[in-house]
Amino acid sequence: MDDIEYSKKQEKDEAAFEALCKRCGACCGRDDEPCSNLAADSGGNYYCKAYDARIGPQTTINGCVFTCVSIREVLKYSLPCPGCGYALEYDSGRCI
Repeated sequence: MDDIEYSKKQEKDEAAFEALCKRCGACCGRDDEPCSNLAADSGGNYYCKAYDARIGPQTTINGCVFTCVSIREVLKYSLPCPGCGYALEYDSGRCI
């Protein structure tokens, strides 16, 4: 596999991984102290207003600073909420 094919495979794998998200907002503190970038659309699905620039320092709606990390980093140490698409993939034994 050459570099171009490998890059395309990585992009496809990343898109498939991102598609697992059910947009519940739990990873972004929906029920505790939400990130100031967390928003809901008219259908009740959550999204990040700064998704492409989310990794790194962020603030909650109350002004507390935290570091946003990739869900892959979160999965190394704990599982997200029950019913999470990422958790379901993890539980199935498939490599994420």
